[in-house]
Amino acid sequence: MTKADESGTTTEGLAMPIDITKLMQYLPHRYPFLLIDRIVTMDSDRYVVGIKNVTFNELQFMGHFPGAPVMPGVLLIEGMAQTAGAACIASGEAGGGAKLVYFMTIDKCKFRKPVAPGDRVEYHLTRLNRRRNMWWYKGEAKVDGQLVAEAELSAMIVTQ
Repeated sequence: MTKADESGTTTEGLAMPIDITKLMQYLPHRYPFLLIDRIVTMDSDRYVVGIKNVTFNELQFMGHFPGAPVMPGVLLIEGMAQTAGAACIASGEAGGGAKLVYFMTIDKCKFRKPVAPGDRVEYHLTRLNRRRNMWWYKGEAKVDGQLVAEAELSAMIVTQ
């Protein structure tokens, strides 16, 4: 895995960690749909760990569910996809120019445990395959080391 040296630069020239400001340069998503706060580990586009700090003031908790807030599973999957997309673009493997990441497939999706406000979700994505501008990843969402969701995802990255 790529490790940062004392200056915060990795061996591949990527600043680590990648903060929210830099993520917004890689992804078109904005609040309330930017579902990762930072990337903390990255090995080119091969492996990446992104973080989402779940807070009670997020819009989905107004209705999901009042009195017992639970992070919708579909948002956990979207957070995995955003983490993988940011890694593809940040690594330079997607080529130059402004990019959009389009979700193609979700397979083998399972939700294991609920995620609630106050949790810190770690999105662990491992590249399974790549062909031209298409990527396939295995994703796991974890809270305190416990698996809460998993899926295999694919996406296409296109130049705007």
